[in-house]
Amino acid sequence: MSDTILETKGLTRRFGGLVAVDNVDMVMRPGELVGLIGPNGAGKSTFFNCLTGFYPPSEGEVRFMDKPITGLKPYQVAKLGIGRTFQNLRIMPNMTVFDNVSIGAIGSLGHSLRRAIWPFECARDREVSERTWEILSRVGLDSLGAELAANLSYGKRKYLEIARALSTDPELLILDEPAAGLNEQETGELAEFIQTLNAEGLPILLVEHDMGLVMGICHRVMVLALGKKIADDTPQAIQKDPAVLEAYLGGEECQF
Repeated sequence: MSDTILETKGLTRRFGGLVAVDNVDMVMRPGELVGLIGPNGAGKSTFFNCLTGFYPPSEGEVRFMDKPITGLKPYQVAKLGIGRTFQNLRIMPNMTVFDNVSIGAIGSLGHSLRRAIWPFECARDREVSERTWEILSRVGLDSLGAELAANLSYGKRKYLEIARALSTDPELLILDEPAAGLNEQETGELAEFIQTLNAEGLPILLVEHDMGLVMGICHRVMVLALGKKIADDTPQAIQKDPAVLEAYLGGEECQF
């Protein structure tokens, strides 16, 4: 088994004259829980979008499990085993909780949506249903499977977003600000859930503004500022790093 699950070399993304991600090298190893932090406008979401195919890099390379994935479309990246959530939730509010998750399960099991709903495909239906209920149980939403997603609380919608990512059976999970909008208790519960997923062997890359969450659960933290990587170390070292403290100085997110 390779000692690297995800790697970027010289990853750069420009928008006109703006360099949002600037020559970033990163290595992530199997089993790691890695945090990505930085002040507002640091390039974190753009970096995520380059990893997952939503933005093609202007320069550089992305490799996943020793295979180049630079420039692939989002569905191709997902099919290879990278699941992700979004800062702005992408759930389908007028579909049930079950249906939101089953769509991901259909794809991960190698079925098309048309064939999955064909009335004579009973075995396929059972397989999709079993996978969907398994994921819903995992995130604590199994009792709400028949509920419209629009009727869920904001906190439950966060877990539905994660459930959709998990339903694709990812080899790597990328979480984009999962704690945004949650209260202290909800954030604590989310931290435990993320740690449980990681302890089960799922590598996780986490971008988050909640420094308590990041520093409390991540094995390693990478820091971006103005699109550049300025640090990559343990949480303890990051909290004392002069470059990191300077990048956050005077900002509302500067308390670690």
